[in-house]
Amino acid sequence: MSKYSDVPYKIYLQENEIPDKWYNMRADMKNKPAPLIHPGTREPLTAEQMEPIFCRELVQQELNNTDRFIDIPEEIHNFYKMYRPSPLIHATFLEKALDTPAHIFYKFEGNNTSGSHKLNSAIAQAYYAKKQGLKGVTTETGAGQWGTALSMACSFFDLDCKVYMVKVSYEQKPFRREVMRTYGASVTPSPSMDTEVGRKINADHPGTTGSLGCAISEAVEVATGTEGYRYVLGSVLNQVMLHQSIIGQETYDACKKYGIEPDVIIGCAGGGSNLGGLIAPFMGEKLRGEKDYDFIAVEPASCPSFTRGVYAYDFCDTGMVCPMAKMYTLGHDFIPSASHAGGLRYHGMSPVLSQLYDDGLMTAVSYEQTQVFEAATLFARTEGTLPAPESSHAIKAAIDEALKCRETGEEKTIIFGLTGTGYFDMVAYNKYNDGVMSDYVPTQEDLEAGFASIPKQ
Repeated sequence: MSKYSDVPYKIYLQENEIPDKWYNMRADMKNKPAPLIHPGTREPLTAEQMEPIFCRELVQQELNNTDRFIDIPEEIHNFYKMYRPSPLIHATFLEKALDTPAHIFYKFEGNNTSGSHKLNSAIAQAYYAKKQGLKGVTTETGAGQWGTALSMACSFFDLDCKVYMVKVSYEQKPFRREVMRTYGASVTPSPSMDTEVGRKINADHPGTTGSLGCAISEAVEVATGTEGYRYVLGSVLNQVMLHQSIIGQETYDACKKYGIEPDVIIGCAGGGSNLGGLIAPFMGEKLRGEKDYDFIAVEPASCPSFTRGVYAYDFCDTGMVCPMAKMYTLGHDFIPSASHAGGLRYHGMSPVLSQLYDDGLMTAVSYEQTQVFEAATLFARTEGTLPAPESSHAIKAAIDEALKCRETGEEKTIIFGLTGTGYFDMVAYNKYNDGVMSDYVPTQEDLEAGFASIPKQ
C-alpha cells in the first residue's frame, strides 16, 4: 500500500489558504543574482534608469534583494480567487503504467482561462501599470501563453496591450493568437517590418522564424517610443520569479497539510518563470539549511541554455536595446530552431536561477522533442490531460526519475509542474502522431556562432 493512500487524488487548498504574500528567494540567497547593467557604462542600473522601461513599483520589486515576503495587493489577491488555489494532483495512473515505487505529483496550472501559470504575473504587472496611470503595455510571447495571459489581465484593467509574437508560433498557433485578439490585444508576428529593430533583424537573418529575443527587442522599442506605455516581461526577471512564487507556496502548503515529503522537484525551463515559481519555498529551505531537495531544470535540446550555455553578462534581447543580465546564455544572436516548445525558445535564463545553478543548488537536463512528445502522449493516455509541449519536458524528466526508482527500488516522491494544456498545440501533436516530427540539436559550431555575440566581459 502506498504511503500516500490517505492523500486525496486531487488536493485543493481552501480559498482562504491562498498565500497573501509573495516569497522572494533572493532574500535567502547567500550569493545574490548579479544586477542588470547598463550596456554602455556596464554599471548596475538604477531605479531611475529602469523606470522609462518598466512600471515604477515593478522596478522596486526587481531591485529588492532583502525582503523575504512582499504583500500581494488586495486587488490581485481577489483576482487570484477566480482560479486559485490550483490543484496538486497525485499521478497514480502514471505511476501504475510505469510500474514504479516512486510517488509522482504534479501542480496543475492550466485551470484558468488563459490556460497557463503566466496569469499569476500578468495580473500583477497589469495592476501596477493601471495603478501608475499608464495607457497600455507592450510585450513579447513565444508559444502564446504569456501573451494570452497578459491580454486577459489588460482587458480586466482596461489597458491597451500590444503583443509581438514569435513568427513561427504566430503561424503554428493561430487560435492562441485569436484568443489574444478576443481579449482586445493587437498581435504582430516578430520580427516584423514595423520597428527599426525588426527591420534590422530581418535584414541580418533573411527568412528567420524569430525568437523571444527578437520579440523582446521590438516590444521594448515600441514601449520606450510611445508615451504612456511600459514594457512587461513574462519570464526571466526577478519580479516575475517573485509573482510566480505563489505556485510553490501553494504546493508547499498542500504538502505540509497532507504529509507529502518531496525528494525531487522538476520544472521546465525556458526563461525560468515556471521552474522558479514552483521551487521557490522549497529552495528557501535548502538555502537556509533546513532541508535538502533535488531540483531539476528541464530544457529543449534545441535551446540548451543551462546544459550547453555559458554564464556571462549578455543582452536580454536580439536587438541589443535591453539591459544586460548575467545569466546562462547561448548568445543573444542565437536563433533557435522552430521547435514546438515555443515558450522555451529563449537564448538565456533567469539571473536568479542562473546563480542557483552556478552555485550547484540545482541540476539540468535537456531532451529532444520527439522524446518529449512520447512522454506527453503517455501522460495524456494515463492521466487524461493533454499537456503543453513546454511542461511535457518536465513530464519526461519525471518519468525518467520514476524509472530509475523502478530499477533501484527507491520510493522517492517526485513533484513536477504542469504549466498548462496543449489544446492550442495540435499542429505539433499532428506531426508527432504522423511520424514526421524532427529533432534538432545545435552543433558546437552553431553554439560558437551564438557565443561570439556575447559582449566581451
